[in-house]
Amino acid sequence: MRLFHPDARTRDTESARLYAEFEVAYTVVDFAAAVFFVVGSILFFNGATVTAGIWMFLIGSLCFAAKPSLRLARELRDRRRGQIDRLADRARE
Repeated sequence: MRLFHPDARTRDTESARLYAEFEVAYTVVDFAAAVFFVVGSILFFNGATVTAGIWMFLIGSLCFAAKPSLRLARELRDRRRGQIDRLADRARE
Protein backbone atom coordinates (compact mmCIF):
# COMPACT_ATOMS: atom_id res chain seq x y z
CA MET A 1 0.00 0.00 0.00
CA ARG A 2 1.36 3.43 -0.87
CA LEU A 3 2.09 6.18 1.65
CA PHE A 4 -0.77 8.42 2.84
CA HIS A 5 -3.44 6.17 1.34
CA PRO A 6 -6.76 6.81 3.17
CA ASP A 7 -7.65 3.11 3.35
CA ALA A 8 -4.50 2.31 5.35
CA ARG A 9 -5.99 3.63 8.59
CA THR A 10 -8.83 1.09 8.52
CA ARG A 11 -7.01 -1.90 7.06
CA ASP A 12 -7.12 -3.78 10.38
CA THR A 13 -7.44 -3.22 14.13
CA GLU A 14 -3.74 -2.53 14.62
CA SER A 15 -3.75 0.07 11.83
CA ALA A 16 -6.76 1.79 13.37
CA ARG A 17 -5.08 1.82 16.79
CA LEU A 18 -1.85 3.21 15.33
CA TYR A 19 -3.77 5.88 13.43
CA ALA A 20 -5.66 6.91 16.59
CA GLU A 21 -2.50 7.14 18.69
CA PHE A 22 -0.75 9.34 16.16
CA GLU A 23 -3.84 11.54 15.75
CA VAL A 24 -3.86 12.16 19.51
CA ALA A 25 -0.16 13.08 19.40
CA TYR A 26 -0.78 15.32 16.38
CA THR A 27 -3.62 17.12 18.20
CA VAL A 28 -1.51 17.60 21.35
CA VAL A 29 1.34 19.10 19.31
CA ASP A 30 -1.11 21.30 17.40
CA PHE A 31 -2.66 22.55 20.65
CA ALA A 32 0.79 23.18 22.19
CA ALA A 33 1.85 25.21 19.15
CA ALA A 34 -1.28 27.36 19.44
CA VAL A 35 -0.69 27.95 23.16
CA PHE A 36 2.95 28.92 22.60
CA PHE A 37 1.96 31.38 19.87
CA VAL A 38 -0.80 32.98 21.97
CA VAL A 39 1.47 33.30 25.01
CA GLY A 40 4.27 34.62 22.81
CA SER A 41 1.92 37.23 21.35
CA ILE A 42 0.86 38.37 24.83
CA LEU A 43 4.49 38.63 25.92
CA PHE A 44 5.15 41.04 23.06
CA PHE A 45 2.89 43.65 24.69
CA ASN A 46 5.51 44.33 27.36
CA GLY A 47 9.01 45.37 26.33
CA ALA A 48 10.54 43.48 29.25
CA THR A 49 9.12 40.14 28.08
CA VAL A 50 9.85 40.37 24.34
CA THR A 51 12.74 37.88 24.57
CA ALA A 52 10.48 35.35 26.29
CA GLY A 53 7.91 35.97 23.53
CA ILE A 54 10.53 35.24 20.88
CA TRP A 55 11.31 31.92 22.61
CA MET A 56 7.61 31.06 22.69
CA PHE A 57 7.36 31.69 18.95
CA LEU A 58 10.40 29.49 18.37
CA ILE A 59 8.94 26.65 20.46
CA GLY A 60 5.59 27.03 18.67
CA SER A 61 7.37 26.87 15.33
CA LEU A 62 9.14 23.68 16.37
CA CYS A 63 5.76 22.21 17.30
CA PHE A 64 4.44 23.07 13.84
CA ALA A 65 7.53 21.42 12.33
CA ALA A 66 6.84 18.27 14.38
CA LYS A 67 3.36 17.86 12.87
CA PRO A 68 4.37 16.62 9.40
CA SER A 69 7.13 14.57 11.04
CA LEU A 70 4.48 12.75 13.11
CA ARG A 71 2.39 12.03 10.03
CA LEU A 72 5.37 10.71 8.09
CA ALA A 73 6.48 8.55 11.05
CA ARG A 74 2.97 7.07 11.30
CA GLU A 75 2.87 6.28 7.59
CA LEU A 76 6.32 4.71 7.56
CA ARG A 77 5.56 2.63 10.65
CA ASP A 78 2.27 1.43 9.18
CA ARG A 79 3.90 0.64 5.85
CA ARG A 80 6.74 -1.26 7.52
CA ARG A 81 4.20 -3.21 9.58
CA GLY A 82 2.27 -4.05 6.41
CA GLN A 83 5.41 -5.34 4.74
CA ILE A 84 6.17 -7.56 7.74
CA ASP A 85 2.60 -8.91 7.65
CA ARG A 86 2.95 -9.74 3.94
CA LEU A 87 6.25 -11.53 4.58
CA ALA A 88 4.64 -13.54 7.39
CA ASP A 89 1.77 -14.53 5.08
CA ARG A 90 4.25 -15.69 2.43
CA ALA A 91 6.19 -17.71 5.00
CA ARG A 92 3.02 -19.59 5.95
CA GLU A 93 2.41 -20.62 2.32
